[in-house]
Amino acid sequence: MKRISFLLVAGMVFWGCSPIDEDSAGVQKFSTKNKIVSVYTTAENTDLRLTPTGTSSFEPAEQAKETEVSIFVNPEKSFQTFWGIGGALTDASAEVFAKLPVEQQEAFLKSYYDVNEGIGYTLARVPIHSCDFSSASFTYISDTDQELRTFSIDHDQEFRIPFIKKAIQAAGGELPLYASPWSPPPHMKSNGEMLHGGSLLPEYYDSWALYYTKFIKAYEAEGMPIWGITLQNEPMATQRWESCIYTAEQERDFLKNHLGPTMVREGLHDKKIIVWDHNRDLIANRAHTIFGDPEASKYAWGIGFHWYETWTGSDPNYNNLNNVTESYPDKKLVFTEGCAERFIDGRYEYWPNAERYGNSMINDFNHGTVGWTDWNILLDETGGPNHVGNLCFAPVHADTKTGELIYTPTYYYIGHFSKFIRPGAKRISTSASRTHLESTSFLNEDGKMVTVVMNHTDDPIDYKLYVGTNAVRESIPAHAMQTLLY
Repeated sequence: MKRISFLLVAGMVFWGCSPIDEDSAGVQKFSTKNKIVSVYTTAENTDLRLTPTGTSSFEPAEQAKETEVSIFVNPEKSFQTFWGIGGALTDASAEVFAKLPVEQQEAFLKSYYDVNEGIGYTLARVPIHSCDFSSASFTYISDTDQELRTFSIDHDQEFRIPFIKKAIQAAGGELPLYASPWSPPPHMKSNGEMLHGGSLLPEYYDSWALYYTKFIKAYEAEGMPIWGITLQNEPMATQRWESCIYTAEQERDFLKNHLGPTMVREGLHDKKIIVWDHNRDLIANRAHTIFGDPEASKYAWGIGFHWYETWTGSDPNYNNLNNVTESYPDKKLVFTEGCAERFIDGRYEYWPNAERYGNSMINDFNHGTVGWTDWNILLDETGGPNHVGNLCFAPVHADTKTGELIYTPTYYYIGHFSKFIRPGAKRISTSASRTHLESTSFLNEDGKMVTVVMNHTDDPIDYKLYVGTNAVRESIPAHAMQTLLY
């Protein structure tokens, strides 16, 4: 178990010369000539945690050999623009944060949002009223208030709003927030409660659509700009906590006839709307139904997804993401939630949790994803609080009895992406010659290339990184993540 009271992650190394050269036609091209590679490593059964582990130089390379393990980066082929990486600022996270000593609060915020001494998160998700990771169910209105005259976010003033404001400040004053509802208020639903699924009653479509806009305006009046919303968290899951079911057709029609027009009428046409917000397994059907309807599609910026199809024991089908990007190239893919379920005390160092994140992030980005959002950024030593006992892991836990922060391997694995890949970067074509290694690359706007490599095997692996006609030799430990910056 790794418990530390303050985290200091080595800052990034930069070089004065630009790696962008111009060819004879004046076209800018990425070059590795005379360039240095700086390597950062996190590895199981070591003390390496986002640790600088050496530098090396590119050299002219011959044809790759079949006996080598190779990673090939082709800077001439670029894909989606990177939006950011972040986590959810839930009631649970806010309540745990409030229990920490002031110096630990400051260390926590720095560890997530400072790009030099932390891992540089650049976006966040927030719930619209309660979810399972709240201490109790609540809404922002009095019972049966269809006109929403009693709408108030006073509940959030105790923990959540101060927490969000501190996160925004720690992020340098700018942190795109997007909001998600888990359930409409009880009187708006077919089952008369926020829990256990149910569906939105047709007579409340317009009232519920207006609820989103009131939330946005209330948060923005508090100095917390809202970038956008998702229409419904997990619309195909009947949960024992806050949940609401929409078929693909119901979600399409609610967006087309109610939510979209209401957002425009209320002057919020610039806010982005993300649909689906559920697992990869059914994402293509949801995309075809909503994006295939021009009147609904015009309101949707993109589609969100989770990873919980693996809860059933099935492998993630990343090709479903390709189906969406190939069918609707103007729509954006965003990973909106994932966590290691079923909290078990004392398993903070359980390495497969981190590798699940690494595998998902590499493959999600390689299949067109522009942003990646973890679930709770902070939980207590029980994996909560959670009002229905749905306890989970987070990248960082707090022992509220001692005031200590516990940084899990997942935190460092996420950091191999979020610390180095910055908003506005372009994903660059990257492939590995063997399945032993997984990899993705991004070219930042400042001209620095970032290649992330994960070794999920039991053995260290020597490999060569090829960029054009040059290459560099590297080695990655067993069960490790590396970031190569050049």
